[in-house]
Amino acid sequence: MQEMEIQDYARRLFDAHGTKAIAEAAQKASSFEEKGKPDEARTWRQIEAAIKLIRGPNAS
Repeated sequence: MQEMEIQDYARRLFDAHGTKAIAEAAQKASSFEEKGKPDEARTWRQIEAAIKLIRGPNAS
């Protein structure tokens, strides 16, 4: 997944789920890690990081 796609997906996920999107992305990444799929896990970690940036530094 390209950076623009990651940013777009992160934005849509955040718009749909708010701050819960961070946990959702982290859970998907962990699931792929457990399944031995590091590329998919890396993509979800990037999505998680992008959501955190969208959320901003002052949100908890």
